[in-house]
Amino acid sequence: MLPLRSLRLRPPSELQSEVFPYSVPTIRSLGELAFPSAVTFFVGENGSGKSTLLEAIAAASGLPSVGSELRVDADETLAAQRSLAAAITLIWRAARARRGFFLRAEDFFGFTRTIARMRAAFLVEQAAIDEEYRDRSDHARALRLGPIAASLRDMEARYGVDLDANSHGQSFLKLFQSRFAPNGLYLLDEPEAPLSPQSQLAFMAMLTDMVAQSSQFIIATHSPILLAFPGATIYSFDATPVQPVPYEELEHVSLTRDFLANPERFLRHL
Repeated sequence: MLPLRSLRLRPPSELQSEVFPYSVPTIRSLGELAFPSAVTFFVGENGSGKSTLLEAIAAASGLPSVGSELRVDADETLAAQRSLAAAITLIWRAARARRGFFLRAEDFFGFTRTIARMRAAFLVEQAAIDEEYRDRSDHARALRLGPIAASLRDMEARYGVDLDANSHGQSFLKLFQSRFAPNGLYLLDEPEAPLSPQSQLAFMAMLTDMVAQSSQFIIATHSPILLAFPGATIYSFDATPVQPVPYEELEHVSLTRDFLANPERFLRHL
């Protein structure tokens, strides 16, 4: 059973409607939004509100963040989205989702650096304990090292090992391989950013596997490749109010198709 059924946004006051994020027309007019499919896409031009709503859902859900900050409530850049989250009611199909995460691809580099620093700090602490206990019994040393080793194992199980040792796209896919769990809710903002077209297809294969295990995805994207995921619900934020749009009618798709069919027709006008 998919975790999230729908959301309901309390209408803004007249004063609120003039202030971001309510000043964005799609946010101000939202009302209710249903999530009938395992995969839901938010699509629209930059500034249309799709990422803003996704960030607010992340704040309202309480899921951990994959970014420079590991919690949405600690991210200073999301203060306005947290105020929007306070006006959102999430309607769950059963219990609130406890598995999953929120990811902004633009901040993934910051995430890998944060994890690398955490891992380095654990290793430094391990080395210090080794030095302090080198002349004591192995039992005393093991007792002292136990919590540190357990914390390091837990962090690596959650976030993977040495993500920053791979290319950006490889690290991104490695994270998903290590973090995906059944019955989870995953909120992804432009996950195509670090991925080549071939890697986007590999990512779609991961989505297929996780959907088969009752996981749910809400994804803000510009990618015509990802948007082709079978059975997905696609909401266009270029319309006010937000409207579901078939894949074949998306401007992203038609523009990409026309460009690939005849790039010279577009390029001669540059």
